[in-house]
Amino acid sequence: MSVPSTILGADGKPLAWDTSHRAASRTAKELASWTPGIGSADSDLNSELPSLVSRSRDLIRNHGVASGGIQTLTDNVVGIGLRLSAKPDYIALGKTKDWADGWSKHVESLWRGWADSTDCDATRSLTFAGMTTLVFRSVLENGEAVALPLWLPTHSGPYATKIQLVESDRLENPHGKQDQEALRGGIELDAYGGASAYWLRKHHPGDYFQGVTEHSWQRIPARTKFGRERVIHVLEKQRIGQHRSKPLLTAIMPMFKMLDHYERSELQAAVVNAMVAAFIETPLDLEGINELFGGNQEDYLKARKEWSVKLQGGAVIPIFPGDKLSSFTPGRPNSGYAQFVENVLRHIGTGLNLPYELLMKDFSKTNYASARAALMEAWRFFMGRRTWLGQNWASRIYCLWLEEAINKQLIDAPNFYQAKTAWTRCRWIGPGRGWIDPVKEAKASQIRMDIGLSTLEEECATQGLDWEDVLEQRAREKAKMEELAIENSNDVSN
Repeated sequence: MSVPSTILGADGKPLAWDTSHRAASRTAKELASWTPGIGSADSDLNSELPSLVSRSRDLIRNHGVASGGIQTLTDNVVGIGLRLSAKPDYIALGKTKDWADGWSKHVESLWRGWADSTDCDATRSLTFAGMTTLVFRSVLENGEAVALPLWLPTHSGPYATKIQLVESDRLENPHGKQDQEALRGGIELDAYGGASAYWLRKHHPGDYFQGVTEHSWQRIPARTKFGRERVIHVLEKQRIGQHRSKPLLTAIMPMFKMLDHYERSELQAAVVNAMVAAFIETPLDLEGINELFGGNQEDYLKARKEWSVKLQGGAVIPIFPGDKLSSFTPGRPNSGYAQFVENVLRHIGTGLNLPYELLMKDFSKTNYASARAALMEAWRFFMGRRTWLGQNWASRIYCLWLEEAINKQLIDAPNFYQAKTAWTRCRWIGPGRGWIDPVKEAKASQIRMDIGLSTLEEECATQGLDWEDVLEQRAREKAKMEELAIENSNDVSN
C-alpha cells in the first residue's frame, strides 16, 4: 500500500503535491472538488442510461452537426449494406480451395435471395441492408440494439427465420425492480456473468401517450435448449462486467449542448441587431413637451403610442418636431465567432472519431497530404467499426440463416454442428473508401500487388467490390470486344 508523503510549505501548511500521485491529491485547488464515485460498470451506467439516451436522441433530432455526424458514420461503415463473402475454413473441414470457392458461390447466391428481400424482416418492411443500417444507427444513438430471431414458417418466403428489431428502451427489469446480483438492466445473468435471459416490455414505455396502458414483460431465454440464439443484443463493452451500453455522444454531449446555446444566442443577437436601423432621439424635456403641446403632455405620449412606422428599404420616415435620427452600428457578427466554433467542433469531431473536415464536409482549408492523412485515420476507425458490426450482428444472423438452409438440405454441410465455426466463417464487404487522387492511388494499388504486399481481392474489397465479380465482368467485356473486333486498350497485361 502506497503511503502519501506530506510536504510542508513555508507557512507550515501541506503543499498541493501531498500524495505520491498528484492526480490523487485532495488538497490541490484544481482537484479538490473533483471527487467522482467509483462503481461497477452497471452501477455507473444503468440508472443514468434513460437520461443519456433521451438527450442523445434530442441532439440528433435537433442539431445539424450531430445529425450529420451520425449520418457520416453510417454512410462510411454500412453504406448501402454489408455484402457477404463466405469463407469456410476448408483446411479445418478437410476440403480444397476449389471446393470452398464453389460452395461459397452457392451459399452467397442463396443468401442474397433471402437478405435482399423483405422476407428476412418479421414486419416485412426492411431488407437485411435496411436492418443493418437501423441497427448501427441504434448503436450510435442509443448505445445498443436488440433483435429477436423468430421462427415464422407461415410468413412469406421459403425460410422460417425472420428478424424482429426491438427498441432497446423495452429492455428493462420487470415491474420496476432494482438491479440485483443476477438481474442487470433487464438481463438475467448466469453464474459467470453471461446473459441467460432477457426481460422485454411488450410495449414501448413511451406508448403510454398513445393509449397503451398495459404494463407487462416477457422473459425470453438467450438461447434455445439446442443452442440457437433467441435474442441478439448488439453493444460495445468498454468495461469488464458491463451489460448495457451508452450512446456515442455521451462524452461530448455537454459540449454539444453549450455550442447549441452559443450559436442560438449569436444568431438571435445578429438578427436583432440587423433589424435595428437607427434610433430616434428627442432633445425635449418635460417642460418643453408641455410648452409644445399646450401644457398637456398626455397628448404627446398618446401620439407617440399610436405612432406606427413599418421599416422598409428606401422609406422616408416622418419624425416628431425636435426629434433627430441617430445611426446604429451593430456589434455583430462577433469577430471571434468562427474561430471559437471551429475549435469546439474539432473537439466534438475527436469525440466522434471524425476529422473536422469530414464532420463539417469542409475541405477548403486543407491540402492533399493533410486531407489524406485525416481520411486514412478516419478509415481505420470505419473499418474497425465495420468488422465489429459484422461480428456482432451480421455474422450472427448469417449463422441462423445458414443453419436453417442446411437443415432444409439447400446447402451441403456435413457435421455442421460439430464444426460450426469453420462452416460459418465469413467476411463482410461494405462501401468503398473512395479516392482523393484516383491516378496516384490506382498506381499505388498496382504497385502493392506487383511487389506482393496486397492482392486483387484486398484492393477490390477496399473499394467495396468483389474481386471475382470484377474479373468475371472484365472477361465478359473482353470477349465481347474481341467479338466486335474492338481493340482492348484497357487490358493492363498488354
